[in-house]
Amino acid sequence: MGKKERKEKKEKPLDRMTAKELREHALSLGEIVGVHGMNKEELIAAIKEIKGITDEGNKKVKTVNVRELKEKINLLRQAKLTASEGGEGRARINVLRRRINRLKKRTRKAA
Repeated sequence: MGKKERKEKKEKPLDRMTAKELREHALSLGEIVGVHGMNKEELIAAIKEIKGITDEGNKKVKTVNVRELKEKINLLRQAKLTASEGGEGRARINVLRRRINRLKKRTRKAA
């Protein structure tokens, strides 16, 4: 007849949404706390958990969490500082320095 039927918008797949769209979607759900501090991967995981969506077993992609890497870097920096103050050997300090540098490279690749 004369009226146009309103078509329902199909929801985009979560992995195709931008981080801004994911935040809005998570806020509309209302059960997720700390939405604005999350990155895209964390938002997708939280939304999937609320909706009860499980990932397929055939995808085995290992994601690198930058926050965890930075925590490890901070712990290694503290260990390096205590090693230099404690008078430990130069070899131990160099090992810690190399580990820190490797982790910093991984954070840059992940970003």
